[in-house]
Amino acid sequence: QVQLVESGGGLVQAGGSLRLSCAASGLTFSTYAMGWFRQAPGKEREFVAAIGWSGRNTNYASSVKGRFTISRDNAKNTVALQMNSLKPEDTAVYYCAASSGFISITRREYDYWGQGTQVTVSS
Repeated sequence: QVQLVESGGGLVQAGGSLRLSCAASGLTFSTYAMGWFRQAPGKEREFVAAIGWSGRNTNYASSVKGRFTISRDNAKNTVALQMNSLKPEDTAVYYCAASSGFISITRREYDYWGQGTQVTVSS
């Protein structure tokens, strides 16, 4: 049974930082591309960042480029999202996802999803 468990969310002031982590189990982690998505109240779930299986390839939404960094540790089956210079518009539930295909910004390309972790940025 595949499980993706996010952690690290919380409440932070604008300009602050948070580091999200996602622990994966039940899959051959090093063969999956991993992504982070987020969903704010009343909005659709949107792409944030993705990383290829080896960690060499990454992709970011334009809204977070230069502020967020995605990384992975295949030895520990984890993927992280370092979020700096946070803004109130970054407030959302953040989801970790795994894709058996190539790195992708598209939700339907992801096979497995975590339950999400809340990030709230106050102004």
